[in-house]
Formats: sequence, structure tokens, C-alpha cells
Amino acid sequence: MLKEAIKAFDGTVIVVSHDREFLDGLVTKVYEFGGGKVTEHLGGIYDYLLAHNAETINEAVNVSSEPAQAVVAEPQPESANKQSYQEHKEQQKKIRKAERAVEESEKKIGKYEARIQELDNLLMDPANASNMELVTEYTSTKALLDKENDQWMELSEALEELKS
Repeated sequence: MLKEAIKAFDGTVIVVSHDREFLDGLVTKVYEFGGGKVTEHLGGIYDYLLAHNAETINEAVNVSSEPAQAVVAEPQPESANKQSYQEHKEQQKKIRKAERAVEESEKKIGKYEARIQELDNLLMDPANASNMELVTEYTSTKALLDKENDQWMELSEALEELKS
């Protein structure tokens, strides 16, 4: 629940954790504290480990503290890092917005389906079989459900496109 709440938050969050699974998909930068300095690494926790050719944080820290075995990567210009990070942040914001739209559509579909079920039950009663108000509501609710299903499909496709 905490991970989902942090993902839904539109601001900046600083997270300190030793749980790689928790950090995976949550963080966009990793800060390494050591040797009297702080080093910023763009990407998630597994990007950091991959850059250090390590499977664990301890291996990554040990590798980076031994100059003979340090992985040296030519850094991108500062402006390129900021631009890339800014684009990533905007992309994540669009994804969260699309996810919320899909969820809202799913809620509407659930409401329409529940009402159609109620109307089905009412119309099964012979006393209500000729009740035109119920028939009209059933027809209009069914049309709204069909329209919302189409909307959900479009939103879901847009979300998948954003994620890929």
C-alpha cells in the first residue's frame, strides 16, 4: 500500500530502504553515499546494480570503493541528464493520469453492470414485465455500459502505449 501511495503522489519523495523489491519501479534516482561524497545515479535500483556489475548493494559498494575494479562510465552532460530525468518524470505523470482514468472507467462499468443486474431482477418479476420505465432505464443503462466499455478499451490501449 505504501508503494502505491508513493507512486500516486505527484511530488518528490526521498525513500531510504534496503528492500530492493520495494524500490524496484518506485525510484528514478539512486544516491550513493560513500568516500566522503554523494553520487547520483539515474535509473532504478537494478540500473544502479547493473552499472556496478553487482547483484547486491554490498557488492556494488565494495566494487566502487576498490579503484582497480571500479566500473567507469562516461557521464552524460548535466543538461542531458536533467532533460532525460524531466522527460521521464513527465512520462510517469502521464502514466499515473492514464491509470486513474482507466480505474474511473472501471468503476463506472461496475456501477452500470450492478444496475443492469438489479433491473434484470426487477424485470424478471411478471408484475414489472410491462413497466416501460424499467425497460427504458435498462436500455439506456445498457447503452451507457457499451459506451463506457468502448471508452475503457481506448483508455487501456493509450495506457499500454504510454508504458511501452
